[in-house]
Amino acid sequence: MFVGMAKAMREPTFWILTALAQQARHGYGIMQAAAALSEGRVTLQAGTLYAALDRLHAEGLIEVDHDEKVDGRDRRYYRLTVGGVAALNAEVDRLAQNARTAGRQLAARAPQARPDLGPATA
Repeated sequence: MFVGMAKAMREPTFWILTALAQQARHGYGIMQAAAALSEGRVTLQAGTLYAALDRLHAEGLIEVDHDEKVDGRDRRYYRLTVGGVAALNAEVDRLAQNARTAGRQLAARAPQARPDLGPATA
């Protein structure tokens, strides 16, 4: 069960959980949603996805929502658990804090010459 994310979540895990944030999805649906939501930065392969789903299930972050048969093929749908929602929220907070810290550091940066603009002026 989720008790707190001490370290950064791997990017594929983040996008799998994000793909499940609004609704239950089957494997191919998760792959499509992760690619769309990440704007193509993450493309999950079937082997990687199903290994991750097994791990996330074992960690209590996702659970099976239901199974169905479509055109003679089995589809298993997954959904976030309460722990999965908490883990995703913790990662969103961690990323937001990192972005705020980096933004403050950039804002406090002393003006420097930029090669494209010439010397900085005060």
